[in-house]
Amino acid sequence: MYRVGTGFDAHAFCEEKVLILGGVEIPGCRGLSGHSDADVLSHAVADAILGAIGEGDIGKHFPPGNPEYKDISSLVILSEVARIMTDKGFGIENIDCTVVCEEPKISPHAPGMEKKIADALGIPPEAVNVKGTSTDGLGFPGRKEGIAALASACLRVL
Repeated sequence: MYRVGTGFDAHAFCEEKVLILGGVEIPGCRGLSGHSDADVLSHAVADAILGAIGEGDIGKHFPPGNPEYKDISSLVILSEVARIMTDKGFGIENIDCTVVCEEPKISPHAPGMEKKIADALGIPPEAVNVKGTSTDGLGFPGRKEGIAALASACLRVL
């Protein structure tokens, strides 16, 4: 049996943080505002997995008002989500992600993101796909106000 989940996250840019996407620090870019490291890509992946196993969303497990999670690495969050998933008897077939932004360009960083996400989830990098797209100037990503990410997770019963 297979289960599929989807995840979405969006954060506004802020000057005070470094940009982290898929666990990769991207130099020369504004960071994202958020309680944790604001890694929209990892957050979308976490929500996709949690959705597939019927465990709500990232806010249920890592409440944004909880000081324990202030500036937490989203890779730590992904590792904990993987533990919850395994405890419920599921394994990952594949993860597919799209980062929506005008900048930075995602393709040069995608292999590193795939590896970091895969390592956090305990799966091979080939099971993770990261790609980028722009909105051709439309919406908040097009106005360069922030970044959004979408993810799909295909899980199997172990």
